[in-house]
Amino acid sequence: MDPLGQQASDIATAGVITRPPLLFLAALVLGFAADRLVPLRLDPIPGSYLVHWTVGGCLILIGLVFAATGIGNFSRAATPVPTNEPTRVLVTTGIHGWSRNPIYLGLFLVYGGIGIAAGSLWTLILTLPLAVTIRYGVVAREEVYLERRFGDAYRGYKTRVRRWL
Repeated sequence: MDPLGQQASDIATAGVITRPPLLFLAALVLGFAADRLVPLRLDPIPGSYLVHWTVGGCLILIGLVFAATGIGNFSRAATPVPTNEPTRVLVTTGIHGWSRNPIYLGLFLVYGGIGIAAGSLWTLILTLPLAVTIRYGVVAREEVYLERRFGDAYRGYKTRVRRWL
């Protein structure tokens, strides 16, 4: 049993395809590289850069709050954030009582905010393949791992709290 009385059956990791921040960074770099090679700008209206910076900046700030709050929850529960370390405790309170993946949600908002602020249509286009990769290469593997590790406690959590919002 772990410190919260939850059943912990193993210490393996989720086996995600790679560290999630690296996926976001790779998509961002790829989007900006594509912008240089085949420019697709998000500037249909002259002078719209102010709108882009305002909207993008707001998304970045909201995303940072989500991610930082999620990381803070993990830190207070003394469980590691990196996916290559075993989860010690099932965190279900705070922002995790509202979204099962607030850190990834925050990273998506930051990513989209950067794309909008930079006027990078390629970055925004790459949001779909990034979302599919995060969903199936990271989140699905984490969910299987957490269900195996915490059993009924995690299954109950999944029924109460939505994956994203």
